[in-house]
Amino acid sequence: MERNVDTGDAALDEKLEEWLAYDQYQPTRDEILSLLHDKNYDELRNLLMKRLAFGTAGLRAKMGAGNSCMNDLVVIQTTQGLLRHIQASLSEVEKRGVVIGYDARHNSKRFAQLSSAVFLSQGIRVYLFSDIVPTPYVAYAVRHLGCVAGITITASHNPKQDNGYKVFWDNGAQIIPPQDELIAKSINENLEPRSASWNTSLVTESPLCSDPLQDISAAYHRQLAAASYHRVENENSDFLFTYTPMHGVGQQFAADAFRVFGLKPFISVKEQAEPDPDFPTVTFPNPEEGKSALNLAMATADSRGSTVILANDPDADRLAVAEKRPDGTWHVFSGNEIGALFAWWLWDNHKRSHPDLPASKVAMMSSTVSSKIIATIASQEGFHFDETLTGFKWMGNLTKQRTEEGYKVLFAFEEAIGFMVGSEVLDKDGVSALAAMAEMAVHLNTQKKTLSSQLDDIYQKYGYHAANTSYYICHSAETIARIFNRLRANAEYPSHCGDFVIKSVRDLTTGYDNAQPDCKSVLPVSSSSQMITFTFEDGSVATLRTSGTEPKIKYYTEVRLPPGGDKATAQQHLEKLQQQLVEEFLQPEKNGLIPRPTS
Repeated sequence: MERNVDTGDAALDEKLEEWLAYDQYQPTRDEILSLLHDKNYDELRNLLMKRLAFGTAGLRAKMGAGNSCMNDLVVIQTTQGLLRHIQASLSEVEKRGVVIGYDARHNSKRFAQLSSAVFLSQGIRVYLFSDIVPTPYVAYAVRHLGCVAGITITASHNPKQDNGYKVFWDNGAQIIPPQDELIAKSINENLEPRSASWNTSLVTESPLCSDPLQDISAAYHRQLAAASYHRVENENSDFLFTYTPMHGVGQQFAADAFRVFGLKPFISVKEQAEPDPDFPTVTFPNPEEGKSALNLAMATADSRGSTVILANDPDADRLAVAEKRPDGTWHVFSGNEIGALFAWWLWDNHKRSHPDLPASKVAMMSSTVSSKIIATIASQEGFHFDETLTGFKWMGNLTKQRTEEGYKVLFAFEEAIGFMVGSEVLDKDGVSALAAMAEMAVHLNTQKKTLSSQLDDIYQKYGYHAANTSYYICHSAETIARIFNRLRANAEYPSHCGDFVIKSVRDLTTGYDNAQPDCKSVLPVSSSSQMITFTFEDGSVATLRTSGTEPKIKYYTEVRLPPGGDKATAQQHLEKLQQQLVEEFLQPEKNGLIPRPTS
């Protein structure tokens, strides 16, 4: 250790000395030294005493100095641990190499170069993208290049002060347990940075480092072109779309996808078209927030006579869709509504183009907190349906398994506007989803229909599914634990939620599920996250869960009616269920929860 520190706290002194011995990046060293000079020991404890946890989503946190933030040293330590785990788990690591990409956030390129240096310094091939790319490009590249893993530096739609580190395994899907725990253990065993790990000049000097951008773009476009069902219609249509990448990476990649599908160029939201890590025009760079995030896109569309808006989040793995109503107002489709449209579209086109493939060999899937609309369609149409835990890490890995079992996986989705169209990318992909949605809108337009009218037709045929998703912000882990522990109360779960009688409870934190004969959950259990689902006697469903990447308690409610059911009645029923769920189970005022921002 390079210096003696005496704060009066021996454990803090040890962490301070370790940090100052390990960190070679002057700005973060200065940040720690300034706090030490000012004797701000509480802040030093916050930054140094607890390490940023590596999970299935990798890392995501505020950028800054210390073990609890995203910075050069944490990235190097994480990559050193990941490297050792890969070497212990997989074969031909040096030959197969890793692929590394990054988004347009502050420090993303530098973090990607540092990650590359760790591998290159150990004689391992690195495919480092020379420019910003969508997250799904990295997932796609893992399989296309035959890599042992992929890393993308991104915080997706988090606030501008955050960054992250996401890992794809050699199957092209995100890691799932126990890989995350094994990687975390390896990180803790490899904390001391090797001197060569800081040498970013290896990126330009090592013959083991190459740029896969042109190869991956060309290959991705070939598989994307094969996913178009109505190219002639696309080429003959003058339908006007408006697109925004939300200050992220998507602009050029979305334009390329439109070109590949034969679609006319979209109208760009000029204020948001260029990558900007400060996201100056939005409070939250997340199109899932709806109208508050799409105001500029709506103004642009209104000025140009465009009736459909398509939006990607900053790393282009999510897709938002809005459509102008006849009265001039805009409807922002929920993730569940977009999921219903995609499920209908892909199934209908697949049947027409593959009449000889039995429905029983076709599969779709969605996460357990998403609408049950695909399950309903599957039960009527005869194709296979899987429900997974929340997150594309589960759907991506299950897609690989189902494909190996002989299924044709057409689609997977989660309500948080994440869509996997086809199975070439084993993760949510906002670029391919954007092209497919545009083609759907063009096709419907030729039939004098809209996305909204088609959604109504889907619900008329399969039954109305009224669903809603929202959240409260909570920065206190103790408060979150208290809320969920009150509900489970030593396995004595509530029997009612207001006027709604509870039929069964599934607690994926503890593994309890009284809908099963042995009261044990079929879905995987995670004691590190909170998630309880209530199924009611009338068929309605409600789920409460914590977010894996943000300080949120999310709640999901859905009411399902048989075909021909009354939409207004379902909406009233849904609103009542949601109100009583919040009031009785979350108790926001008592627990000091912060409501979801409305603008």
